Amino acid sequence: MTLKDHARLTPEKPAMISAETGKVVTFAQLEDNSTRLVHFLRAQGLVRGDHVAILMENHLSFMDLVWAAYRAGLYVTSINRYLPPDEVAYIVQDCGAKALVASFGKRDTAAALLEMIPDCPLRLMVDGTIPGWQSYEEALAQSSAVPLDEEWMGDSMLYSSGTTGRPKGILRPLPNLSTAEGMALRQSVNRYGLSADSIYLSPAPLYHAAPLSYVLTVQSFGGTVVMMERYDAEQALKLIADYKVTHSQWVPTMFVRMLKLPPDVRLGYDLSSHKVAVHAAAPCPVEVKREMIAWWGPILYEYYAGTEASGSTFITSEEWLKHPGSVGKAALGILHICDEDGAELPIGETGLVYFERETATFQYHNDPEKTQAARHPLHANWNALGDVGYLDDEGYLYLTDRKAFMIISGGVNIYPQAIEDALVTHPKVGDVAVFGVPDPEMGEAVKAVIEPAPGVEPTEELAQELLAFARSKLAHYMAPRSVDFIVEMPRLPTGKLYKRLLRDTYWQNQDSKI
Repeated sequence: MTLKDHARLTPEKPAMISAETGKVVTFAQLEDNSTRLVHFLRAQGLVRGDHVAILMENHLSFMDLVWAAYRAGLYVTSINRYLPPDEVAYIVQDCGAKALVASFGKRDTAAALLEMIPDCPLRLMVDGTIPGWQSYEEALAQSSAVPLDEEWMGDSMLYSSGTTGRPKGILRPLPNLSTAEGMALRQSVNRYGLSADSIYLSPAPLYHAAPLSYVLTVQSFGGTVVMMERYDAEQALKLIADYKVTHSQWVPTMFVRMLKLPPDVRLGYDLSSHKVAVHAAAPCPVEVKREMIAWWGPILYEYYAGTEASGSTFITSEEWLKHPGSVGKAALGILHICDEDGAELPIGETGLVYFERETATFQYHNDPEKTQAARHPLHANWNALGDVGYLDDEGYLYLTDRKAFMIISGGVNIYPQAIEDALVTHPKVGDVAVFGVPDPEMGEAVKAVIEPAPGVEPTEELAQELLAFARSKLAHYMAPRSVDFIVEMPRLPTGKLYKRLLRDTYWQNQDSKI
């Protein structure tokens, strides 16, 4: 079924609910808004294959543009709402957006963009206007609501986080399918039992690939999305109870924050409606996931994938309990673990993770060098996402870390993820980042930067306690040599850590060869 079908059959059913305000967008409203927007964009000269962009907070109008793109054969680029104006402008210009829709809430950024995006003359603003921007509501009101005579499947072109340089657009071929055909194909892989009865909690920013994709898919089934403006651990539990949420998606840092709630708060909500909790974006610390399964039951499902769509893995709670730490077996593509030269490694040995597909599934927009760097040196249809890991003898994948974050200390390769996973289980740790810092003898030494748990004071005594805790959990060579404290870790709401920002402060004024 299509959005048009849901609007006809259940016009007053909520397609999206704002968790903060309780305001609702019905399926009839979503159908009407996205139809009018398609007519408006076509009247402005946009054609199939063109690009449009979104800059707004988690807003009830967000999905208007997404659905319009997916009904008009357009590419949609949702932009990280926290980026400064110059980085937003870079993305708008780089993706070739012919239209940009922003919210009044992002008006300061929008005002600064005017001189920076000369190739994007069509600028709409939701909830109000500023000079240089046209009213979104007026544009829709003046456009036709006549049902679309043809609908072509669009796609997203999202940008990498840019933690190691300029973000790059991940461009996939536009499918030669009608929207009805494309959505039917999307719905055919329904391992989580989504249906029109599903109530989905979306706790993450919609500009990120996974939340955007899941919201779109839930609405395509006719299900209801409960959208959080920003993540709060207790509020998330309350929303599950209040709205009888059936499905949700998380990142591991969200689990950590829920588990650190006082027991009476954590256990004070009825979560019995909750049937499926999906998590991804980063490997979950083993003890954290074990605690979550003990609390919520075997409803956790994990996958490993990337926006590049080069492959994926999948694992259930039952499988994970037998293979703790794994992100699952290949669900799309064939897994290969290779060394620096591209030679395939035996079972159990750690190397770069590649997915094999029949053909390459993506390219990095305007960056052939980065595209080539993601390909295997000998197999053009093997693609890497930059993660390091190994396979066990049953084909389960275990991720060790990102290749870019590996520490080389005294000639030994050390992966920070295992150290972070150990330290985050300490009750006085709210968040943690581990990376290498300059060391005249070893080349690099292991440094831990800690965000203390709420109410915990950062003291030298705490630093020594955490170092001792790490030594009790880790091999001697992996244990941090020092601990520093930070008020708040530089994490995106998606859970992604800007580790490069932390690391760079320790490497400033160092010779680049160290």
